[in-house]
Amino acid sequence: MISKLPALRRLLLLLIFVYLTITNAGAAIISCQAKSNGIIFKLDRGLMKINICKDDIIEVKYTVFDQFREKNSLIIDHKWQYTAFKFEQSKSRYIITTKRLKVIVNKATNAITYEDLKGQIIAAEDAQNKTMTPATIAGINTYNVSTEFDSPATEALYGLGCHPTDSLSINYKGRDQDLAIRYMTGAIPVVLSTRGYGLMWDNYSASNFYGGIDNNTKFKYVSESGNQADYYFFYGPDFDQIINLYRIATGKAPMFAKWAFGLFQSQDRYMTQKEILSVKDNYRNNHIPVDVIVQDWYYWDPLPIGSHVMNPERYPNPKAMMDELHKANIHGMLSIWPVFGKGTKDYDALNKIGGLTDITWDNIVTHTFDNYYDAHNPKARDLYWQQARDSLVKRYGWDAWWIDQCEPDNGTLLDARRQSNFYTGKGIDYFNSYSLVHTGGIYEGWRRDIPGKRAFFLARQSFAGEQRNAATLWSSDIFCSFAALKIQVPQGINACASGIPYWTSDIGGYQYYWKAPDWSKPEFRELFTRWFQFGAFSPIFRIHGKGERALFSNNWDTATKAILLKFDNLRYRLLPYIYSLAGRVTLDNYTMMRGLTFDFRNDTNVYNIPDQYMFGPAFLVNPVTAQGEKSRKVYLPAASKWYDFWTGNVLNGGQAIDASAPIDVLPLYIKAGSIVPLGPEMEYATQKPGNIIELRIYPGADGSFKMYEDENDNYNYEKGAYATFTITWKDKTRQLIISDTKGKFPGMLKQHTFNVVLAGSNNGTGGAVAQKFDKVVVYSGKAITAKL
Repeated sequence: MISKLPALRRLLLLLIFVYLTITNAGAAIISCQAKSNGIIFKLDRGLMKINICKDDIIEVKYTVFDQFREKNSLIIDHKWQYTAFKFEQSKSRYIITTKRLKVIVNKATNAITYEDLKGQIIAAEDAQNKTMTPATIAGINTYNVSTEFDSPATEALYGLGCHPTDSLSINYKGRDQDLAIRYMTGAIPVVLSTRGYGLMWDNYSASNFYGGIDNNTKFKYVSESGNQADYYFFYGPDFDQIINLYRIATGKAPMFAKWAFGLFQSQDRYMTQKEILSVKDNYRNNHIPVDVIVQDWYYWDPLPIGSHVMNPERYPNPKAMMDELHKANIHGMLSIWPVFGKGTKDYDALNKIGGLTDITWDNIVTHTFDNYYDAHNPKARDLYWQQARDSLVKRYGWDAWWIDQCEPDNGTLLDARRQSNFYTGKGIDYFNSYSLVHTGGIYEGWRRDIPGKRAFFLARQSFAGEQRNAATLWSSDIFCSFAALKIQVPQGINACASGIPYWTSDIGGYQYYWKAPDWSKPEFRELFTRWFQFGAFSPIFRIHGKGERALFSNNWDTATKAILLKFDNLRYRLLPYIYSLAGRVTLDNYTMMRGLTFDFRNDTNVYNIPDQYMFGPAFLVNPVTAQGEKSRKVYLPAASKWYDFWTGNVLNGGQAIDASAPIDVLPLYIKAGSIVPLGPEMEYATQKPGNIIELRIYPGADGSFKMYEDENDNYNYEKGAYATFTITWKDKTRQLIISDTKGKFPGMLKQHTFNVVLAGSNNGTGGAVAQKFDKVVVYSGKAITAKL
């Protein structure tokens, strides 16, 4: 036993062990063995395994141990089938060839290079590539695990989740990012590169990304705890294809109901049933579009958190309240936490099955330390769902669930999270995965027990794979300031570049020094207006925070109300466009909020633009994020001509302009060749059938748009109950072609009337209904061609 050796000799042996472990990077390959789905390499120190998951998805594992410790991945949601590949070797390297790429392994260092079939390098591990280094963290003996890649000067890197207070650039090239999920910062272990590849690390411990190693020539991903390196390589080269492969690996995002793409009205917080119904009345009586009203926390007060009771003195009949909302075609979302105060029956029931953790939330209201349940425990997840289902969700008819506090948040006591014991293992190894398994348990329960209603969950954290759980990520308790608004734009872009399609922020910001700002002051009216404009072009459109800020509020003067209503109406007119994009998210693994590199990866001018993005294929969105701005710089990508949405003026791409931005204008530019379907003005998402569509065509290039329609709120689409048809514009011949409709569903429209508008300076501008049409096309599901 080493402990019985003399102290000096023990120290010498320990130093040798540490040296061998730290210098495992670049370990030489001794032998290899082909398996049905890949190759196992025996190294002079440890093992490496390359799994061929698909022709363009490769998994790489490395360990210093003499065997891999197999795990059930929390991230991967796909059973890989056999993929044919060719395996050969030369004196210095092994070569694995699939139908889409080559994986080349250096025999001397085990470094992997990825090439396309023409021999062009896509990505390459550094010679010092994969390491496992002994470490003691929070008193726990473990291994730091890292992977390192070469990174040319021209490369740009995106993703890594949402970091709501990160004021740095959108591009991670040359900078670092802390990836330990906690209050006000997130982590999604996914990176997209402009070289045409993506990486995803299958590790759940707190991690760090280092993007500027050796004068920005390398980047490294380091996880603080693990028994193997494990990453996935996705080859696009387009970003849409990379995200498609990521979702094939981790799960599709299910459809939200159509109402989820309307306006959410929320506040911290509505105190009574009467107040919620008054919000409903004020929206409907003033004919202001809205689809959801939200009940935030402490509806249970003065009972302990986790009681799952709406205080009957303040909410005398929650079921009747929900019925009243539903009669007004408004849906309700309720905040339910994963935290339990002692003395509640649900606490006792979870404790009895070992379903509580020793991680506590310092309750800022009752000044108690309340326990998080163990979301990694399948029995605890099921019991948690049953408790909330029977006490609140199904009992009263709530339509959506606000999943707060899902870090889990225990303030600065991060070592306590590392030292905690989850059902699956030590907290240090599951530091970042709580929200993934928590939302997974709720989604599984919802699908089983509320089968006719689509799930919608608003979560404060997200991790790789969470999109499959019907979860929208929101950017937490951000400050009410223009500086905070400016940060949200790149954070939304990077969250969506991480594979999470639905993201939102608190319009106006959540708190102003933990109080409500005076929304009647001009500077805060301006802030809310600019944020509302940005929100209207976010995947989910949601007001929330401290202080009254509903669109009917007396805090807004007449001019402010008019601007807010203008953009609220525009959002609702765009629902045929937005809902069709949502269909693509589910069917095609599409991304709705698109960093400019999704569509213009070959235009290097877009690489470092943090505050412009595409909203679907048509809209270039340019939020105004500084107080008092009446114009802003906008770069128009080079691949297209662009239409000013508000004026119809046409501009050349490849130039930066000063875009006019008075307070009632969000600079929006439409890509030439775009087809944008607009519906009528409505007060809720399903108020009117989509049979009459204003179809705006933006000439100057060929284009197409796929329309998607279904029953709006059930899961029959999973059985094929939906319809699509493609609208194509041929610019040279001025032809509009509508394909045959594919698919059908109950209640499907038998006919659409398209009021076609060729957008320009004289017509088809802004959000108002066009006054004249260039053509009226009546479409009955059979292919049709119209000449304009």
